[in-house]
Amino acid sequence: MKYALCIIITALLSYLWGSLNSAIIAVRLIKGEDIREKGSGNAGLTNVIRVYGKGLGVLTLLGDLFKGVIAVLLARYIVTNVVGVTFFGGDKIFIGYIAGLFTIIGHMFPLYYGFHGGKGVLLAATTLIAMDPLTCVVSLAVFFVLIGITKYVSVGSICAAITYPVFTLIYQSIRADEFPGHIANFAIAAIIGFMIVYMHKPNIERLKAGTENKIGQKKNKK
Repeated sequence: MKYALCIIITALLSYLWGSLNSAIIAVRLIKGEDIREKGSGNAGLTNVIRVYGKGLGVLTLLGDLFKGVIAVLLARYIVTNVVGVTFFGGDKIFIGYIAGLFTIIGHMFPLYYGFHGGKGVLLAATTLIAMDPLTCVVSLAVFFVLIGITKYVSVGSICAAITYPVFTLIYQSIRADEFPGHIANFAIAAIIGFMIVYMHKPNIERLKAGTENKIGQKKNKK
């Protein structure tokens, strides 16, 4: 019973924490505007930089970095060290995946903002730093390489989201002694990857139509 309670409480608190959108808050405080009514309408880092520049982009980046890392580390510390609960024969990582997943869900579908949030790419990267640093590095490499090749941020994001759970499964299967819950962790990573791809449906349609904007290109008005 205590295992189920730990998961439920972690999921609920992480969702509420994730619903605090850094892009929306930063733009509202500094500009008095709603980022969801500007540019692409997405409440994320890329749209903030495109509309308001790098200054507000840095604030958004720091906010999401803080939100993702804190959610994972705090959940792991409280559940493992304070409550004394581990999963799958001693896996201290799994509860961090639960926290990361529901923080991202809160970011994408925030309770406080009419369930209209960001795509979760930046937040997924920051939670992954705390969950599995090596997989994070490899996924970021895919992200930047694909952007470098295609000049599309969306293509880098989608490819990183697809390959992230694959890297998670490979690495954690090799290190099963350290990650005894690697199958469960992979399942959560796959859910996160699927959600990120799903949130990029408009980008995928624009890529098919040839109207997606490349880095440095003026926003397509079509």
